[in-house]
Amino acid sequence: MNGGILFLAHRQPFPPNRGDSIRSWNILKALAKLAPVHLVSFADSDPETQQALDQVCASAHLIRDQKGKTTAMAAALLSGRPASVEMFSSPTFQAAVDLVLNEHDIATVYAFSGQMGQYVGDLPSSIRFVMDFTDVDSEKFASYGRMAVGVAGLANRFEARRLRAFELQVAKRADINLFVSKTEEQMFRRVAGNGNVPLGVLENGVDLDRFSPGHGLCDNIDRDTPLIVFTGQMDYPPNVGAASFFAREVLPIVRDRQADARFAIVGRAPTEDVRQLAELPGVIVTGEVPDTRPWLASARVVVAPLRIARGIQNKVLEAMASGKAVVASPEAAEGIDACNGKEILIAGSAAAQADAIISLLHDPVRRERMELAARAAMEARYSWDAKMAPLAAFVFPSNERVAA
Repeated sequence: MNGGILFLAHRQPFPPNRGDSIRSWNILKALAKLAPVHLVSFADSDPETQQALDQVCASAHLIRDQKGKTTAMAAALLSGRPASVEMFSSPTFQAAVDLVLNEHDIATVYAFSGQMGQYVGDLPSSIRFVMDFTDVDSEKFASYGRMAVGVAGLANRFEARRLRAFELQVAKRADINLFVSKTEEQMFRRVAGNGNVPLGVLENGVDLDRFSPGHGLCDNIDRDTPLIVFTGQMDYPPNVGAASFFAREVLPIVRDRQADARFAIVGRAPTEDVRQLAELPGVIVTGEVPDTRPWLASARVVVAPLRIARGIQNKVLEAMASGKAVVASPEAAEGIDACNGKEILIAGSAAAQADAIISLLHDPVRRERMELAARAAMEARYSWDAKMAPLAAFVFPSNERVAA
């Protein structure tokens, strides 16, 4: 019988309604099949969330004293640590971690997201440390720094340097460091240089039952409308940038050749910049919706025009599983095992994306072939059960360490 697992998360795994929580929820469920799981997570939850987690976990400690951005930035100036790490620094969280380690037989600590590495100190040799970075977050801030100008660019480049040093410190302590794709793993390997840092890949899957063809359409969208859909958390900067880029630069080209085309931005917490996009011709901003699937079902084409993207985009997997033709930027398609031109269309510039979309809108036969191929690709390669199969070897290896 395996000892227990302490699972640390920067955001509650349930409900699985955004990229990181979709991954953490499915990992949590897979781990619970291996051993009792004790969760310590930051949360802004309600009783239903606690109940759902209690059904999966042996114990679930939800901590609600996460710092705000301003407080975290001030703390970072004093501590010298990355602001994105300080945001998740909490004595209450540390106390909950210590409580679980003291009261339960823990064989493995599974830290989900780099920020949780701060809670894994010196462990007894009998306890394994699995660090699931998912993405190389320091490279995300470096990308922000390259794209931003002035103070914002400087701040992001500074954060990237501090966070890279923190990630390396954590990685050297871990028994295995996991990433969501081979691309992210190779990126971290370059950052780590020749250091003896064990790395592995644990890819994301998609819920093939929930996201499937044939879902009901949106009531307020005419089925004859050439609808283009983009989904995501709409206060997340890469999504904000992608929506703005598409609405301002791609959609006008599309509408010059398909005048009735409309672009729906579907996702919770749209920023003021995103809400203002609804003033542009053909743009719909929904805000939070109870279910994204009717919007996907109503779409002729789903787009993922991100210019900054890390890891594997769940929004792309969900659209393809729903049997939709997807036009994605190279950044959004990175790490996804799909054949360009058959199962997905990859296009970078505004003109190239518009050409790809028009080709699908004007050629229903080609679009249908791509829809069928996209679904088949997800069925063949992206079930959660298949993607979680390597997890047991990472958490409870037969030898002392998992080889890099």
